[in-house]
Amino acid sequence: LVAEGIDFKVSEGELVGVVGANGVGKSTLLRTLIGAQSLLSGNIEILGKSLIEYSNQELATTLSVVLTEQTMASNLTVTELIALGRYPYTNWIGNLSLQDEIIVQEVIDQFKIQSVSTKQCFELSDGQLQKVLIARAIAQETPLIILDEPTTHLDLYHKSYIFRLLRDLTKKMKKTIVFSSHEIELAIQLCDKILLMTENEIFYDSPCKLIEAGVFHNLFPEDLISFNAENGTFSVVK
Repeated sequence: LVAEGIDFKVSEGELVGVVGANGVGKSTLLRTLIGAQSLLSGNIEILGKSLIEYSNQELATTLSVVLTEQTMASNLTVTELIALGRYPYTNWIGNLSLQDEIIVQEVIDQFKIQSVSTKQCFELSDGQLQKVLIARAIAQETPLIILDEPTTHLDLYHKSYIFRLLRDLTKKMKKTIVFSSHEIELAIQLCDKILLMTENEIFYDSPCKLIEAGVFHNLFPEDLISFNAENGTFSVVK
């Protein structure tokens, strides 16, 4: 048992961050939400339907996933990788239709990655590759997107860029996005809701209400890290 007492609901157009210390169960929770591993008890519903009732085909058109593992398709071009998001809609041969190709190109234009569209994925920087993986999830045209640590190994600029990109996707395209992250300060600034996981309790609410409840003060040992409730930032105790 990693964590228990987890009970939360995410609505259309919301950006939800799952945060907490290392080893508290963030990635395990996300793997459970996407059906990659079985839950020990309880139920997960997407659009009012239990996760276990979805066929693989149905789930692929409802839920898209971006994980931390490096893509095994590093020899594919950017366009080819994004096109993988269209395969749930192809025939048994897997051929892309003209409409599929149009959607792939629209996503490339939307993400402004025309300049790298013909490059192979191993040629990209970490930030570029993460952007392409999110673009592949958008090409999949699912209402729900789940990402595990989407800003791992990125510098502050690219972390901020990815966070703002995720927020834009929820507000402009009404996507529902749930992601795990160690970037708690950025999550506080940009998320609609935060699921805060600790060893003893689970908290779920808007960032402002969680700050008012004082839950961030006990997230780390107070003799090392303090939390400023006024600006939502952490600092090292000198």
